[in-house]
Amino acid sequence: VQLVESGGGSVQAGGSLRVSCAASGRTFSSGAMGWFRQAPGKEREFVAAITWSGSNTYYADSVKGRFTISRDNAKNMVYLQMNSLKPEDTAVYYCAVDVHYSGTFYTYTGAYDYWGQGTQVTVSS
Repeated sequence: VQLVESGGGSVQAGGSLRVSCAASGRTFSSGAMGWFRQAPGKEREFVAAITWSGSNTYYADSVKGRFTISRDNAKNMVYLQMNSLKPEDTAVYYCAVDVHYSGTFYTYTGAYDYWGQGTQVTVSS
């Protein structure tokens, strides 16, 4: 499985960005995909997750109401729309796959089996 993120960049506070994750290789008819982020000097933290069907989503409190996760299975893509960005959202954003998802979204990195290389998002004040 290969996951490739794209769409990162620099934006001013209050602006918007959409990051994308393209999946290739093994395809999944179940499982969940998640977005994490890691700021310099900090641990990687959970941002959002979505089921394969797209019917269920879960967000970290810090992004709830500002970020939206979605997916397009026909294109093997997962997206993270980020609105009302804040400087504290600055981080490298990673997508990941939890192939064992069975109804509970996990927010720790060890629950995810495959990872992309990340894309940088920088929000200036």
